[in-house]
Amino acid sequence: MPTKNRAFNYLIILATFISFLVSVGLWFFTENNQQEAIFVGIWVPSILCLGILLQVARD
Repeated sequence: MPTKNRAFNYLIILATFISFLVSVGLWFFTENNQQEAIFVGIWVPSILCLGILLQVARD
């Protein structure tokens, strides 16, 4: 059971990190996509909150 929780935690952290990297990539490496970068950057706390909610619901 703990390995499933650990895998779930890593999945949430991975999704958060990918969202952060996409946001940074949009901000620095594309032209005129700052609003899209901010929008994707807002996903980071949303993904973390969803992960916490699902973790609490499982327990």
